[in-house]
Parts: sequence; structure tokens; C-alpha cells
Amino acid sequence: MTAQPRATPAFIAGLPKAELHVHHVGSASPRMVAELAARHPGVVPADPELLREFFAFRDFAHFIEVYLAVVDLIREPEDVRFLTYEIARELHEGQSVRYAELTCTPYTSVLPDDPDRGMAIEAYTEAIEDARLAAERDFGLVLRWIYDIPGESGIPAADATLRFALDHRPDGLIGFGLGGPEIGVPREQFVPHFQAARAAGLHSVPHAGETTGPETIWTSLRDLGAERIGHGTSAAQDPALLAHLAETRIPLEVCPSSNVATRAVATLAEHPLAQFVEAGVVVTINSDDPPMFGTTLNREYEIAADLLGLDDAGVTDLARAGVEASFAPDDVKARVLAEIDAHAG
Repeated sequence: MTAQPRATPAFIAGLPKAELHVHHVGSASPRMVAELAARHPGVVPADPELLREFFAFRDFAHFIEVYLAVVDLIREPEDVRFLTYEIARELHEGQSVRYAELTCTPYTSVLPDDPDRGMAIEAYTEAIEDARLAAERDFGLVLRWIYDIPGESGIPAADATLRFALDHRPDGLIGFGLGGPEIGVPREQFVPHFQAARAAGLHSVPHAGETTGPETIWTSLRDLGAERIGHGTSAAQDPALLAHLAETRIPLEVCPSSNVATRAVATLAEHPLAQFVEAGVVVTINSDDPPMFGTTLNREYEIAADLLGLDDAGVTDLARAGVEASFAPDDVKARVLAEIDAHAG
């Protein structure tokens, strides 16, 4: 790949993109969180300056603690609709995202074990679908959903998430995932859930190898039928795994700033992105929980350009890889790829 000249921020900002690894609640910007915190006063500060301090993570466990505090602000269907539509607005404005697969965790809003605090799954589904249709109408942004199991909540959450996906399936649902802490949450326990989801036509997209070793990734591939791997950072520790990923063309959803913020890697300079590329692994660039990590998808592309020494053509290839690794309908893929080519000139 060409090392000089590097891709410019202006070129990256205008580059049409797909976002494949971005969380619903984790995309709530300070503006959105402040609005939600004002609606539901409590632990989360409504002042944007105080929110910046609130989002300073000590480690992955603290990140989960803060994340769940924001989750607790999503209490009413109106909150879900507001959040979803405003996320779409921010993906569209200034970031040129044309297609996004938003990872949603309905379990933490529906709360089947605490119905007095949770909302009905029907209301949740109606809210995200209403926002999805409005986003496509108003911004030209195509949204699809991945429902993920919050792994720390165990089998009850997995059972409920599968039920939401199969019995209350929204039109935009295309994938089934697994998030949350990896340590102490063995992937094997979720095999029946992923088997049922895949049998229903949903794509398998678990997180793996973010804070645990390569075996978690192997387990996700072998037992969960993973078609993409969320993060996969520790794959760099296993040459056989890198070779397998390269041979099978199973993409990694790489989120550099997230990996530093959660201490999955110590610094950006130590991130294994270049090692993945050198091994021939398909990589896509994503933002994970962008406002919480003080980033945007544009910024993640800039970081990738620095780590890989990419010029405009190189980051164009990354954008194409993101579209091709997506589960977008063929016509959407073709349209976005054509827009990428037109931008590249």
C-alpha cells in the first residue's frame, strides 16, 4: 500500500461508508444523553462538561458500568425512537454513512424480569422501525438491526433475545450477536441460541477476542458459526487463526479507539490492525461506541490511514471492504459502491 501522501480528513469525511460495528445506546452523543438525562434525572449528569468526565473509563469493567447507566435512561418507547433517529442523523451529517448495521440490545430496555421498569417488546420494535423508516426517508441512510445478547446477563437474556428476534422480528433485523464482557462468559453456553437464530436466517456476528485470547474467537467460529468477528483483537496472537481468517475471508470488525479506551490494547501504536492486513485478513473499520470513546467513524478511518500508511486510494479500499462485508441488500451494496467510486474519481 502507498505510504504517502496520506489520505486527507476532507477526503475521508466525504467518503461514502458502511458502519458495521456500532452500538445503539453506545452511539448516544453528549447531546442525546443530556436530553435523556434531563428527562430521567439520576446518576447520569445532564451537563455536557460533566458528561465528558463521566465517560472517562478506567478499564473495561468501568466502561460497562457507565454504559449500563446510560442504558437506564432508555425507559420509554419515545426515548428509543428519539435515540435511534438522532443516531441516524449524526451518522448521516458529516460522516457520509450510507448504510449501518446498528447493534441493539432489546433485553436491557424490555427487562422481561422487571416489567414495571421495562417496556413491551412490541413498543420497542415499533420505535426502532419507525425511526429506521424515517431515517431512510429523511437522510437516505439505510439502517439494519443486529440483536445482541448481553453476555453478562447469561442464559435468561439469551432466551429472551432469541424470543424477541424470532417471535417479534422487525423488518430490519438481519443479525444475531453477543456483546458485553467476555471474561467469565463462555461462548459455548449460547450455542443453541445461535443455532436457532441462524436457522431463522439471521447472520451470526458475535464479539470475540476483545478482552480474551484467541480461543474465544475459535469458539465463536466453530460453535456459533460466526460470519464476522466483532473486534477479534487477540487474533494477532495466533498465526494459525490469522491464516484461517484470511483463507475463509471472515472479516474482523476493527474499532481502534475502542480497543484503547477499554484497554484491550495499550496504545494505538500497538494496535494489531497492520498485522491483520499483512496476514491477508479482511478488515472493516468501525466506531463501536463513538461518543463514549470520543471518536467518530471519520476519525477511525483517519487512524487506520495512519496505522497502515494509506493514501486516498487505500482508504477507498477500506470503505469498499466495509460495504462488501455487510449484509446489505444487493441493490444497496451496488449503489453505495458506485458512490464510493464516484467520490474516489
